[in-house]
Amino acid sequence: MINAKISTIPFDEMRSDLEALIRFDTCFPPAARYGAFCDLVESLAADLDVACERITVPEHLWKSAGVSGARVNMLLRPNLGPSTAPEALIYFHADTAPIGDGWTRPALELTQEGDKLFGRGTADMKGCIAAVLAVLRSLKASNTPLAFRPVLAICTDEEGGLHPGIRYLAETQELPEVLLNLNGGAMPRIWGGCLGSMDVTITGTGVAVHSGRPHLGVNALEAMIPVMTAITDLKTQVETRETDMPPAPGDPKLCARLNVTACHAGDKGSALPGHCQIVLNRRYLPEEDPDTVFLEMKDCVATVLSQTPLRSWDVTQTGHLPPVCDPTGPWTLRWASARAAAEGRPLSDFTKYGSGTSSDFGWVQKAGIQHMLLGGLMRPTANVHGPDEHTTTHDMELLARSVALFLSADFTTDPDQQGTSSYDMETST
Repeated sequence: MINAKISTIPFDEMRSDLEALIRFDTCFPPAARYGAFCDLVESLAADLDVACERITVPEHLWKSAGVSGARVNMLLRPNLGPSTAPEALIYFHADTAPIGDGWTRPALELTQEGDKLFGRGTADMKGCIAAVLAVLRSLKASNTPLAFRPVLAICTDEEGGLHPGIRYLAETQELPEVLLNLNGGAMPRIWGGCLGSMDVTITGTGVAVHSGRPHLGVNALEAMIPVMTAITDLKTQVETRETDMPPAPGDPKLCARLNVTACHAGDKGSALPGHCQIVLNRRYLPEEDPDTVFLEMKDCVATVLSQTPLRSWDVTQTGHLPPVCDPTGPWTLRWASARAAAEGRPLSDFTKYGSGTSSDFGWVQKAGIQHMLLGGLMRPTANVHGPDEHTTTHDMELLARSVALFLSADFTTDPDQQGTSSYDMETST
């Protein structure tokens, strides 16, 4: 049981932080202003008396077409917790998905309608930053004894790119034993892992000419049509493959995926496009070898491309997140118990399963760190990566409660006592 009384978290303060975070465009690509975004987060956290460390990923590791600006990661260490306590790293990624089409509200402005908060990044994952900053202020104000010293990691290039920030940190620094990844869902779940993700970009170059004289040029878009057909055929084969990773309760077995996610060519009706670019996303199983996954796609399209009139073509891997394999460890029970107590539900509601989404923490495992925790604000109904992405004030409050319990020195993880708590924290709306 926990017997901690934590001062009220004013929702207006949490909302104000989220509003500032959403307004700052960090869409990937290009996500070109990471350093300035770190300035913003550091200013929002100033009242926590933070020590700030910035770590920049070397350009040769991440440089690729469409990506620009220094890849600046930041570790914030608030003046909280005893100096003898171990650190707990709380992870966030700074970038968001592109805005995309179909929004009915301003994508880079926070819109509140009842309990819902709309804007790009509200659920994935700037809302998590706002919730954690708010709860750390509350812990500081109430002088709550802590079991861990929190470290906030604001990281780059989770939504795409060649070298995510958390990968660079895991490969170059000694990270804390406790790793809390808040780039997950709000559903009751124990993380059982996730599939890998690989982006492949196919480019074809023809000859752009006036559309009234097509015989003088090479239409790059039309030349790519057989490539699309070949990808569709491969998709049928790929999606028969299943993993032994447990799916969510009631869901079918997790399977591999192959999708065409972007196609760019031409810009007007009076000219044949001389350039065409197609982007593929492959979700691959832990049982699959990533080199084989890439070669399968490359060989499939290369055979077709070699028979087209294109002057040149290329198939390049432009993003990669390895799978996460069963990350449960010594802190799994404490995190699940904290969430159960915060939500007032029995621990038995939290079941272990994997997902078809992917995480940059696959690179953390490849760096030799096996155990990690997952939580966050995403739900299937939140339209993450789509138009009108949103979270709710309720989910932000529950996330804040969960983090507070997990960090508190007074919290216990006796399974017989979960689902009831004398924990007292109010959120003022």
